[in-house]
Amino acid sequence: LGTGGYAFLKERVNYQPKQLRFNPNEYKEAEKEFKQAVQNNSSYSYRDSDWLQTDANLPEWYDYRQQIKNGLEASLQYCDEINNIYINQLPIEIQLPKEYQTWRFNIRLKNKDRLLNEIFVAGLFASSHYASLAGIMAPGQCKQAETLADEIINLFNDHHFDTQKAEQTCAVIMENLN
Repeated sequence: LGTGGYAFLKERVNYQPKQLRFNPNEYKEAEKEFKQAVQNNSSYSYRDSDWLQTDANLPEWYDYRQQIKNGLEASLQYCDEINNIYINQLPIEIQLPKEYQTWRFNIRLKNKDRLLNEIFVAGLFASSHYASLAGIMAPGQCKQAETLADEIINLFNDHHFDTQKAEQTCAVIMENLN
């Protein structure tokens, strides 16, 4: 829900929340350094700084859980509605199997970058699949992760994306498949 995170600890763990110093400029710098490492496929060297914000005003866990419970069914139905547009309007051979369609609707193509650009030019949006962190967080290569990062587009299917946008996105994809 965009409000932070929660963790579950064993009962015997005495959790003591800490308020750390936070500097938004340090956060921006850390983010910039990490993005440069991903873009350049170079090793990322962590530099400790005041980048982590720990003073977020999160709702109480039980309130948050109830909010999730109350909206879950409608959210899943809406996701299915958008996914069905993608399933029915896009070629089956570019769709990842159903079990991969739980967060975003994923398609796999050889011309990913050009297609993403065409989607943005049309005033729509989609996202690239996660970049491989091989060589960035540790030495080595991960061929499968690198291939998937180069070929997968995540199409949106949540309440920020309506059925008309999903249909327009399908039209742009169909016009630019080759």
